[in-house]
Amino acid sequence: MLEQVIAVQRAAVRRASLQEVFDAVTAGAHVLLGDEVVGLRLLDRADPGMLQVVSVHGLPEGVAWRLWRAPANGSGASGQAVMRDEVVVLDHYAESRAGIRELAENGVCTAMAAPVRGGGEVIGSLVVASRRPGRAYTAADRGLLAAFAEHVGVAITDAQAVDGLEQGFRDPLTGLASRALFNDRLAHALACAERDQMRTSVLTVDLDRFQSVNDSLGHAVGDLLLAAVGERLASCVRTTDTVARLGADEFAMLLHDVELRDRAVAVAGRVLQALREPFPINGRDIFINASIGVAFGVVGHQDAETLLQYADLALHTAKKNGKGRYEVFEPVMHAALKKGTDLASDLRVAVDRDEFILLYQPIVDLRSGLVSGFEALVRWMHPQLGMVPPLDFIPLAEETGLIVPIGTWVLREACRQAAEWNRRRPANEPLSISVNLSARQLQQPDLPQLVAEVLASTGLAGSCLTLELTESLLINDIDITVARLKTLKALNVRLAIDDFGTGYSSLAYLRQFPIDILKIDKLFVDAVATEAPEASLTGAIVHLARTLHLSTVAEGIESFDQCGPLRDSGCQLGQGYYFAKPLTGTDAEVLLFTSTPATTPGAA
Repeated sequence: MLEQVIAVQRAAVRRASLQEVFDAVTAGAHVLLGDEVVGLRLLDRADPGMLQVVSVHGLPEGVAWRLWRAPANGSGASGQAVMRDEVVVLDHYAESRAGIRELAENGVCTAMAAPVRGGGEVIGSLVVASRRPGRAYTAADRGLLAAFAEHVGVAITDAQAVDGLEQGFRDPLTGLASRALFNDRLAHALACAERDQMRTSVLTVDLDRFQSVNDSLGHAVGDLLLAAVGERLASCVRTTDTVARLGADEFAMLLHDVELRDRAVAVAGRVLQALREPFPINGRDIFINASIGVAFGVVGHQDAETLLQYADLALHTAKKNGKGRYEVFEPVMHAALKKGTDLASDLRVAVDRDEFILLYQPIVDLRSGLVSGFEALVRWMHPQLGMVPPLDFIPLAEETGLIVPIGTWVLREACRQAAEWNRRRPANEPLSISVNLSARQLQQPDLPQLVAEVLASTGLAGSCLTLELTESLLINDIDITVARLKTLKALNVRLAIDDFGTGYSSLAYLRQFPIDILKIDKLFVDAVATEAPEASLTGAIVHLARTLHLSTVAEGIESFDQCGPLRDSGCQLGQGYYFAKPLTGTDAEVLLFTSTPATTPGAA
């Protein structure tokens, strides 16, 4: 045995790679006991309940890869040795309940394993197995393997080896696998998939609005949230799959043996649902969403880096398409990424070059048919591409933080234009102007000061400005948000919830926030002239608003038939293509100062 021990120690002392040390162990055990099959399995540092094969001798590659990683309680003699911390022998292997089917099918007749100890604890096991019928392990064999395993443990726990073994294996905050370990497992999984013709899937997960938690509640709360997210992600997959934190609020999931596309998609759906549930942290509920990209390995055509890049492309598409959703990678996303990258570069200079314009969509009194105000909508006039659709650049602006200077310009220009129009109108018929606030804008501590300065410099009365927020913006950092909104209300501005009915729609939230207006989402407006269930919900929303002394605006009115039911339900205002598409400033002036009232059923 001495020669084999020396070989292992020499590999460790000369700072060989860990793999060389592991291979020296299995080679030594093979020579020592003369058995055909030898394996060294170590407990997974990131997931201690799992055993991972780090070196094997005498098994076909396909079999070895299938046994690469498994729970300790399902790992045959090697798992038994780890759990019992003693030498274990499995005679009559094929009949043994603890045996591994793949090994029995490969002709293994008997197996013996000894625990490998390091640093005072079991860190793995060394197993030998024979295909020779009648092979029986004697007490001397047991002692020999146990002694060799003891020396193996000393070698593996050499300080240099331990440092290398633990380096980057576990994310210290969440306890999940790190990026380095994830990449290693992904490479192994792809190699295994190529040999066994199995599919592998990668999901990348990015938290939406996580930065707002850090900014408003502090990094300590953000860290607690990340740890809780890690637990929920792990609960959505099998123990044989891998969940990793790649950095910041980015996570990844590796699904092994994905025979059907539907399984990966189902996991993505479970993750979205799990993360939508509130996170109780430090006595408050925190709500977040996530965007997910899904990519499938193609046997023989992808490496780990490429597959992860494909998942990231799908993730980028999910964010662009509205966040809080998943997308599956498609080849066309390459072109979309190129376009998005170019747009992001152009967007950075668009603010300085004054390439934005405002369009104005009329908000109409459903009883009189008169225009009571406008919603200001920003558009980007690209010098080469022409008008860029909002869905193409608003998400980019959010991601890059450029939404803050763009939003400031929109607020200032909209207030300037509204003040100019009001100076030309009777004092008792002022127009209101509605401006959308983004999540990043609402997070700015100086937002109330900015609004006050804009109102003062443009001369617009606070009562003529409506700031629109989505429901999802209100549910995070409730105390801070309420305080900020109350400061805005002190300026006499009005606050509206946009797309009401599609988010959380909680009565408790409505009572808590100083809201003036509910804007009913187009989904419900579309149903008012039909027998669809949403039709009754529209009336319920209006009734709720009236009970809370709130005004209502119906969004997306497209037909004459929708106006009557909305007005009869008590909805005061409406906007949509039936009245007018978003107008340039010049066309809005024509509508204001030369046109007759819009036609609504029963309008006075």
